[in-house]
Amino acid sequence: MLPSMLFFLSAILLAPFFAALILKVKAFFAGKKGPPLLIQYYTLIKLFQKGSVYSTSTTFIFKLGPVLSFCCALSALMFLPVAGRPALFAFRGDVILVLYLLALGRFFTIAAAMDTASPFQGMGAAREAYFPIICEAAMFLILILLYVLTSNLQIKAFFQGGQPLLLWHKAGSPLMFVVIALFIILLTENARVPVDDPATHLELTMIHEVMVLDHSGPDLAFIELGSFCKLFFYAGLVARLVWPFETGVPALDLLLFFLALLAVYVAVGVMESVMARYRMDKVPKFVLTSFALAFFAVIVTLELAK
Repeated sequence: MLPSMLFFLSAILLAPFFAALILKVKAFFAGKKGPPLLIQYYTLIKLFQKGSVYSTSTTFIFKLGPVLSFCCALSALMFLPVAGRPALFAFRGDVILVLYLLALGRFFTIAAAMDTASPFQGMGAAREAYFPIICEAAMFLILILLYVLTSNLQIKAFFQGGQPLLLWHKAGSPLMFVVIALFIILLTENARVPVDDPATHLELTMIHEVMVLDHSGPDLAFIELGSFCKLFFYAGLVARLVWPFETGVPALDLLLFFLALLAVYVAVGVMESVMARYRMDKVPKFVLTSFALAFFAVIVTLELAK
């Protein structure tokens, strides 16, 4: 239990650091120096030191949303086998709970945005509710694929120890489509380019950022920290599939896992540097690509299983 707790705490502490790597990569492509790698920690500390401002039109839902969305992201991270080590919690069917925890966090973020009675935040909430629906369908298709391969509904059966390597041995080609689909889901769920641009502040083109415009102080800090943990969760899944190998040495496995994570975050930064955000009517087609890839992977796997 103690090693699992240490790995879990290391994931929380390093999530803001890895998020800052994306800013560094984008600055490199722009020919700039970029912010320091500890910029997200400075931002969180500054926000926690401030006070929150609440509109007279908001209710307790507005105050509750940031805390509950952060708790949901944190709870999902508890089930992630960091570096292939045992997760803090695990039980049969826990992957279903994790998917619904992430959806619950999104629901409270949307509810808090709608509680402001702002048309701009309502517009962002509608988009936030629409695009992840496709991601959820793709995630459940990926879950079907993993269940066919392992006959299990536990995250540790997919990403703990040497399980990812066994998955590659059983269905290498379909798993390549799963990696691409998961990466598209990562970009969509975390409001990254080309689905959304976290750097823009034009209400008409924003999705996630427009929903949190009225939040300030510790509330905004909880939202930011929750988004870092959520990004780390999805990046951790992709990293385990990209680097499925185990050395048997926990310290070396942790280092290699963080290097794989580094590659995933750098890929996100490169994506945001070389691509522009899609028009809103083009975003569903991009997100549907993850569903199509997951569906094709399931069909191929079922054919191979005959």
